[in-house]
Amino acid sequence: MDTDGFLEQALIYLGAAIIAVPIFTRLGAGAVLGYLVAGIVIGPFGLGLITNAQTVLQFAQLGIVLLLFLVGLQLNVARVWQLRRAIFGLGTAQVLLTTAAIAAVAYALGQPLIVGIVAGMALAMSSDAIGLALLQEKNLLPTPGGQASFAVLLFQDLAVIPLLLALAFLGGEAEAFNWMDAAKAVTFVVALIAGGRLLVRPLLRYIAETRLREVFVAFSLFLVLGTAMLSNAVGLSMGLGAFLAGVMLAESEYRHELELDIDPFKGLLLGLFFMAVGMSVDLGLFGRMPHLILGLALGLVALKIVLLFGTARLFGYCRTTDAGLFAVALSQAGEFAFVIFTAAANLLPPQTLAVLNAVVALSMLTTPPLMMLYMRYRARAERRVERAADRIAEANPVIVAGFGRFGQVVTRVLRGLGIRATVIDHDPQQIDTVRRFGWKAYYGDATRMDLLEAAGARQAKLLLVAIDDPQAAMRLVKRVRARFPHLELLVRAHSRTDAYEYAELGVPAVRELFAASLDAARELLIALGYTPDNAQRIVSRFREYDERQISESAPHRHDEKKLIALTEQGRRDIAQLLAAEAALAPQVDEREVA
Repeated sequence: MDTDGFLEQALIYLGAAIIAVPIFTRLGAGAVLGYLVAGIVIGPFGLGLITNAQTVLQFAQLGIVLLLFLVGLQLNVARVWQLRRAIFGLGTAQVLLTTAAIAAVAYALGQPLIVGIVAGMALAMSSDAIGLALLQEKNLLPTPGGQASFAVLLFQDLAVIPLLLALAFLGGEAEAFNWMDAAKAVTFVVALIAGGRLLVRPLLRYIAETRLREVFVAFSLFLVLGTAMLSNAVGLSMGLGAFLAGVMLAESEYRHELELDIDPFKGLLLGLFFMAVGMSVDLGLFGRMPHLILGLALGLVALKIVLLFGTARLFGYCRTTDAGLFAVALSQAGEFAFVIFTAAANLLPPQTLAVLNAVVALSMLTTPPLMMLYMRYRARAERRVERAADRIAEANPVIVAGFGRFGQVVTRVLRGLGIRATVIDHDPQQIDTVRRFGWKAYYGDATRMDLLEAAGARQAKLLLVAIDDPQAAMRLVKRVRARFPHLELLVRAHSRTDAYEYAELGVPAVRELFAASLDAARELLIALGYTPDNAQRIVSRFREYDERQISESAPHRHDEKKLIALTEQGRRDIAQLLAAEAALAPQVDEREVA
């Protein structure tokens, strides 16, 4: 092994990722597209810094294995059973419809029917790595469209064996499929379920008791890769085996440790996989036949989007955003297409095979920008469906703007004292939730003065501003002071900076985490041996001084030198204060004991 060559290639991969990924992430295109472009640049058809893309691609596919294991950890057997309709119903419909449509288009373009069928079977597959990575990156996997995408990707992993069987009947080079192979696959799945409960969990407990983190990490990797290899040995995909292993351990007490240990390796290997896909794009072939390759790739993506969108609607995903997400996430061809094309090499002319491989790679490049466009559409769609504000038909002495955790606690205290409050919140789901528990709340944007007018702001005594958006809260405070000068204000401050600004305006503000932090400090002092009275006195003195410092420093907030001087003086003063309290506390304790 050439160590120098290995280190040189590692530096090239890392350097390309470090340069490309932050740039594309800041542009809003996502990390996946950054990895793909980095691979194109350093690959054999770019700068030529890396020449053997296939070897890297085979190794980097372990990233897909680790990704599917982590996805399995997020589920359990009951959750998989809940997705059975999407897995077997939607998945079957997607694969069959896409295969038939691509075969029909190929035949219409003059290709032999056998070529169309093989191309349809391969191109119906989507990329686990790209689809799942983008869904996780955009935090869309828990949505209905994300769950449908995941279910169909899982079905496609299961469908590889029947597709290879079909190739065997068509005369390809796939291994003949027989009942013995099926029995091996079923036996493996049953053994995996039993072993996960009877062997792996006790073994994980034994390894964890050694308290050697590196051994636990090594065992975690051994478990995932070993399961993937066994799955591959019985004719199943490695990713499917890893996914099943994750599902079996989803309810284990070591699930979070496994997730933390595997995630860094998953991220690096997935990035390497995307770079290897980029390196496999034959720019020379694209240069010779740009219209053909580009037209086929874009036509494939467009055809799959139409079919996927229609299939999702047919299976009850009526919201355009959910069906659209499903269509975009699975619109590309997947890595299993390379496996199917290899197995059917004697059925396809070499030139056709090269073109199809280029189309697969190019289709993968289209998904990140399509997902970026989808996210913009989703944001606009969510704004368009925003419902009209509720009509407020009451006037109370207190108005609460924002009914999250902060506003709910304050309102509960008022309710216990019989003080009526008009509650307004901008989150329709939050309003619907609290109404189910018997609370009376109104949907609307409290920063609108006409809404506050309707809520009785001219007659009310106090407005509690507890909304989540700090900038919106500041705008609301300034508008209310100008429009309703008689209305007292109490504001939730999100940070110390907000507290300074409210103090400068003369508006009382409560820092949302300040009181809880002081409570935690008091409990910590008690745990260290201070009596409850001493701990409370120290915390109270700190609170008084800190609040006084904000009020004194607020007028100088824009005078950097003055503010720094006041802050440094404040640090010295509070240090002396707490030191004196700490020195006094043991004496008080001794007198109390005496």
